[in-house]
Amino acid sequence: MSVLVIDVGTSGVRVAVVRPDASAAFDRHVQTLPASPAQGLVELDAAALASTALRLACDALDATGRVDAVGISNQRASVVVWDRATGAPIAPGIGWQDLRTVGRCLELRAAGLRLAPNQSATKFEHILDSADPDRSADLCLGTVDSWMAWVLTEGALHATDATNAAVTGLLAPGATAWDGSVLDALRIPTSTLPVVVDSACTAGGEIGVATALPGTPPITAMLGDQQASLAGQACVRPGDAKITFGTGGMLDLNLGGSPPSFDQRGPAGTFPIIAWRHAGADTWGIESIMLAAGTNVEWLRDDLGLVATAAESHDVAARCADTGDVSYVPALLGLGTPHWDYGARGTLLGITRGTGRPEVVRAVLEGVAHRGADLVEAAETDSGAKIPVLRIDGGMSDNPTFVQALADASQRTVEVSPVREATALGAGLLAGIAVGHRSGIDDIASTWSPRLRVEPSRALDRDRWREACARAGGWIGALSGIDF
Repeated sequence: MSVLVIDVGTSGVRVAVVRPDASAAFDRHVQTLPASPAQGLVELDAAALASTALRLACDALDATGRVDAVGISNQRASVVVWDRATGAPIAPGIGWQDLRTVGRCLELRAAGLRLAPNQSATKFEHILDSADPDRSADLCLGTVDSWMAWVLTEGALHATDATNAAVTGLLAPGATAWDGSVLDALRIPTSTLPVVVDSACTAGGEIGVATALPGTPPITAMLGDQQASLAGQACVRPGDAKITFGTGGMLDLNLGGSPPSFDQRGPAGTFPIIAWRHAGADTWGIESIMLAAGTNVEWLRDDLGLVATAAESHDVAARCADTGDVSYVPALLGLGTPHWDYGARGTLLGITRGTGRPEVVRAVLEGVAHRGADLVEAAETDSGAKIPVLRIDGGMSDNPTFVQALADASQRTVEVSPVREATALGAGLLAGIAVGHRSGIDDIASTWSPRLRVEPSRALDRDRWREACARAGGWIGALSGIDF
């Protein structure tokens, strides 16, 4: 018997069936890109996401048979608002990347309330102000995990887990209840919000029953995508860390049962997260963020035409031994941790008449690797922990030149995940605890078996890199002055 996982990401829906031995019996992905009706706006078709997820889930069950349980993982902070009676969304969902509430966040900052536009809070407020200004409608507000749980249980369950609740901006200090003062400021009725549940159930437990699926399996795990990837790469012990190199890049470091010393952002630019909640107890972590990772390879491919495919970037970069002193700062969307400079911009430095296509492509890959090393250094500074081994997944983990550059920039052993996208695997492993596939979260550690281990072969010039970042910073002064 196995676990069905529904993973609703930023760019698509993945459904997988995870066996007790951590292998996959079924794995299918359908692209469902968000819409961008205007610059800075990112919208979701929640009904389309739900129908795609249900269709793929039924296909999986047809192919593999009955499952023991269901796990849900999701893009975090994106929001959906729906009518409680009809179950129909009342407006397009708003994606986590959406920037329409930047001005509102600045207003709230001036009033003493610190919220960021990539959190859910002001996105909920925006939809309510547009569709229910007097707050009289009977609505449900939720992140994407809440929406999927509602759909799977045919309206019987309105819940979110602690990892998703923690990134809404609405959770009170201590992470046990919604913050009434923030709800009052945004005029969000408590009745519209989901109940906060554990990320993974204990043996025999369930969050709800997926009556919309054949066999009505229990839902036994719900959590955000980065936390699911942390579990999927078996980072279940304090000090374990992973980076997912997808469109962006996110490092997550497991801190165990003790939260970090800061509530919002650490001195080195990391954020506290709940890695998961199990048996009522929180495992904490910190997260450092790269705003653009794979986006830079897409730029090489789609805009510059220097490579025909993302995979070709390795072949082209391998034609030169080094960049010829060319540096690339991958700040196409600004710089995240540790700089948090939204006005920084992508910068290519050191070009000479002898600079060719291979040097530019290698510089881009090494620039992303340097940013990965930045994330490691920031996480170590804010946590006081050391990260001797770095686990990675995501599309860029398939690129040998990049993986070697990451080892060289960070001067750490890099272990590549056995599956390219570890999110679904992590949700499946956590969901399996309730039905006896694992004895507990610690047991997940034994599932780690990297497909590749890469050691540093040289040292990339980090001082030169820091100089390049300084030159890339502050290019758009008005944006550089914004700090959330």
